[in-house]
Amino acid sequence: MKGFDVVIIGGGLSGSSTALNLAKKGYSVLIIEKEKNQDFKPCAGGMASSMKKFLPLEIKDAIESKIKNVEFRWKDSDNVIADLTGESPFWIIKREKFDKLLTDESLRNGVQILKPVLVEKITKKNDNWEITCNNKKKYISEFLVIADGSQSKWAGYFKLGPRKPKFANTISLRLNGLGKIPKDAVRFEFGFIKYGFAWAFPLKESLNIGLGTFINNSPLENQTINNQIIRSFGFEEFPYKTINKKLRIWNGLHPINGDKILAVGDAASLCDPFLAEGIRPSLISSFYAAECIDQCISGEIDNLNLYTKNINNNWGRSMAWGRRIAQVFYRFPRTGYQLGVKRKTAPKRIAQILSGEMSYEDIAKRVIKRLLINS
Repeated sequence: MKGFDVVIIGGGLSGSSTALNLAKKGYSVLIIEKEKNQDFKPCAGGMASSMKKFLPLEIKDAIESKIKNVEFRWKDSDNVIADLTGESPFWIIKREKFDKLLTDESLRNGVQILKPVLVEKITKKNDNWEITCNNKKKYISEFLVIADGSQSKWAGYFKLGPRKPKFANTISLRLNGLGKIPKDAVRFEFGFIKYGFAWAFPLKESLNIGLGTFINNSPLENQTINNQIIRSFGFEEFPYKTINKKLRIWNGLHPINGDKILAVGDAASLCDPFLAEGIRPSLISSFYAAECIDQCISGEIDNLNLYTKNINNNWGRSMAWGRRIAQVFYRFPRTGYQLGVKRKTAPKRIAQILSGEMSYEDIAKRVIKRLLINS
C-alpha cells in the first residue's frame, strides 16, 4: 500500500485544480480517475475572468474567445443585447486544452495520476483513508477529496451535499464554424425549451451548443425542436453527435465536508441552478478545499468545517436566490422574459452575474428594495 497526504477521487476540472493547489503547497497527492482522456468535453466553456485569483496556473493557451456582448432571444426574435463592462470580463475556454494544462502542470508538480482506474471501496482505518481499486491495489491517505462529478457515487455514500440531489437534463454538441454567432458574443435562447433554455458559446473555429432543462426533469428528446434551435444559431446542414448528461445542480445549504473528507465541484452539487455555470464553482471549491486541508495539516484548524462555511458564504447564498429565480422563471418563461430579461436594467445585471461582478443575492435585494419603495 502506498501512502499520500491527499487522495482525490476524480480527475476532472475540480479534482485536478484541487490537486495542483495542494501540490504547490508541498503535499503528496494522488488522483484516481475512472475515465480515459476525452476527445470532447461537454462543457460550454464560459468563465468569468475574475476567476483568475482562484486559478492555480496560467491558462491563456486555453482561452478561445473573449466576450464583449451577451445576447438574449425569445424563439430567435425579440432580441436583447447586454454589453459586458471592463476588459475581457468573460472568456470562453476550450475544456480539452484547459484540462490538459491542468494535468500537465499537476504532473510537473509531483501529482500522481491513475487512469482508467475504478475505486471499489473506501474505508477509514486508524484515522486514515484506505482506498481499494480495481487494479487490485490499495492506497492510504490522511485526507480524501470527492471530485467524481455530477454522477458521483461517493458524495451520497459519505453524506456530502443534499440527501436528494436535483439534476438538470442537458445536451451538448460542438459544430464547426460559428453560424450566426459573433466571435465576441454568447447567446441565450429562451422559449424553445420547456423549463430551460439553449446557449451558444463561440470557440475560435467552432461553436459549443447546449440545451438544458432545470426543473421537473423535463426531457430533451424532441429532435424537431432541437434542430430548430440549431438552425436559429445559423446552421442548416449539421451532422452532429450529442452528449446527454444529467448535471447535478445546487439544491440547498448542506455540509459538504466530514471528518478529513470533502466534496468539490459538481460532486458537491454546486452548479448554478439558473444558468448552469459549473466552472466558477469548481474553481472556487477547489481553492478553498486546498486551503482548508492545508490549514488542517498545519494545525491552524481542527477540522474541515470551515470549508463548508466558506463555500456556503461565497457561493451558496447566491445560489439560494438563483434557485428561487429559476423556479419562477422557468415555470413562467414568457412572463419572465418580458418582465425580467427585457426590463431595462436586467441584461446588464445578468451580464454582471456572468462576469462575477454581482450575485443573485445582490439582484434579489435590489428587487425587494424596489418593491418596498413602490408599495
